[in-house]
Amino acid sequence: MPPEAEPPVSAAPVAEPEAWAVCLCAQWCGTCRDYRAVIDTLARQYSGVRFVWLDIEDEAEIAGDYDVETFPTLLLADAAGVRFVGPLLPQASVLERMLQRWKDAPPPLLQDAAAQALLQRIRHAHAAGRLARVSA
Repeated sequence: MPPEAEPPVSAAPVAEPEAWAVCLCAQWCGTCRDYRAVIDTLARQYSGVRFVWLDIEDEAEIAGDYDVETFPTLLLADAAGVRFVGPLLPQASVLERMLQRWKDAPPPLLQDAAAQALLQRIRHAHAAGRLARVSA
């Protein structure tokens, strides 16, 4: 009896991250630039989180008509949708605490259609290779 052939190995699809952490910023904003170091550091610590730096002026087609009133604004989401969007100063300990709590009990989904639409544009842009993940 001939040995059975091994089934071909197929490439696994890229899994949706457990969470998204998107810094909505502008290059001219000094506080936003300070956030870049925080995001770079946390990206190395949280492999299940896709950290994205989104300059809303350079990436205006992705930002769309979402109104960022205060810089920097952080958007936190998971596969279900946006859980938090709001201004957050570049304090690693605060963001880290939010991510840790999220593991135990995710906050409720936001009932904000504009934020949910922004997340969809971010996901599509990232999937199309137009928006890079922050390097870990």
